[in-house]
Amino acid sequence: MNVALIGTGYVGLVTGAGLASVGHRVTCIDSNLEKIAALRRGELPFVEPGLPELVSRGVATGHLHFTHEMKEGCLGAAVIILAVGTPSNGQGEADLTALRDCARRLADFLRQRCVVVVKSTVPPGTCEAIQAVFDSRRPGGRSEIRVASNPEFLAEGTAVEDFCQPARIVIGADDPGTAELLEALYAPFDPGGSRVMTMDVATAQYAKYACNAMLAARIAMVNELANIALACDADISSVFRVVGSDPRIGPRYLQPGPGFGGSCLPKDLRALYDIAVRHGEDGTLLQSVQQTNQAQLDRLVSAVGNIFPDGFDGRLIAIWGLAFKPGTDDVRESPALRLTDRLLMAGARVQVCDPAVSCLPQMDHPQLSIHADPLDACIGAELLCVMTRWPEFLNPDWPAVASKMSHALVLDPHFLYDAATVRRSGLRYLGAGNRSMTWTYSGTRSSDSMWRLSNSSSAAP
Repeated sequence: MNVALIGTGYVGLVTGAGLASVGHRVTCIDSNLEKIAALRRGELPFVEPGLPELVSRGVATGHLHFTHEMKEGCLGAAVIILAVGTPSNGQGEADLTALRDCARRLADFLRQRCVVVVKSTVPPGTCEAIQAVFDSRRPGGRSEIRVASNPEFLAEGTAVEDFCQPARIVIGADDPGTAELLEALYAPFDPGGSRVMTMDVATAQYAKYACNAMLAARIAMVNELANIALACDADISSVFRVVGSDPRIGPRYLQPGPGFGGSCLPKDLRALYDIAVRHGEDGTLLQSVQQTNQAQLDRLVSAVGNIFPDGFDGRLIAIWGLAFKPGTDDVRESPALRLTDRLLMAGARVQVCDPAVSCLPQMDHPQLSIHADPLDACIGAELLCVMTRWPEFLNPDWPAVASKMSHALVLDPHFLYDAATVRRSGLRYLGAGNRSMTWTYSGTRSSDSMWRLSNSSSAAP
């Protein structure tokens, strides 16, 4: 099947390469000339495990092509997939400007009968509005171009696996012919015939928001439970072993941390809350999830502030991890990046290591340095914050870490490490969130006796 795909971000590029891998002829289109040139050279604009190999195979077999010409790329396509960004605007609603512009441009030149698929995450009513754009350009107000919804369910870091071995393939179509065409498109990814879920367009659009809201709520609940457990002196690891053994809950996504980030959960939660308000619903729980996630970062900042009650000016802090999760170089709404920004604003010097993030153009700061080696990031640091669950950080050489640091404390918001193991190396360990018992430091930096375990009031940089 001939497929045109507009947008070469995470969703577009993975989708295009995935469809090409099963024999479809796919043309990926992007208005960014430099990006298209780089893709033709085999250079990807982001980190995603398995994707470089998938793209290379698609190009080598002749099934995957790249162009910046929308009209040329869409010529003869039976399916045109829209995978352009829908970021939050200032009020939290999804910004559909790029998507609408794309639809208007297509309507100006499309003449063949085809299906236009909206893969971008959009509120209910969006596909219907795009259908109206095509219908308005045809005599009688009924275009042969049909608009369908096909939301993506790709997690950064596992996107290739998620696409090639999907848990579900959602198709939103309001006529049988459109649904059958898309079912044929995805048939190679549904060998047992149980993964495709076909429904009306409005429901498919809403389903994506519902999934992300449930996931965000789970993460927020896990963090809140972990904070309460700390206050009760309960072992949160054992607690979640009990919770995860319940078949109604399951063991996945039961790790506490600094809160969720990335390009999807925060913006989709805001957009769903906006949808709720626009339809006269309170969206109380959605708002609470957003507040709980923000409070988790605030709690982490307070924990760091408690360690240095005299302020951060001139303090040297190491941070392991900038990406919002392992397996990606995406720092959008990353808790680690937000913490780094707050520390720099408060006058601290920050040394960072991340296996995938080698530079931060948006944070060109004289007090910030990025290192390839985790130990190098620790040289002279008074505090190490482990912010991303990268495999490279799971089993550190703690004696080596201790030898690099000055009056060292390890802050572990993910509760990755055994506290006794860390302490045996001469380091002090704090699982973030425990407000009542924190290691605090005051006075000169020359004496280890200046560290003490105490009840500290909250302070934030």
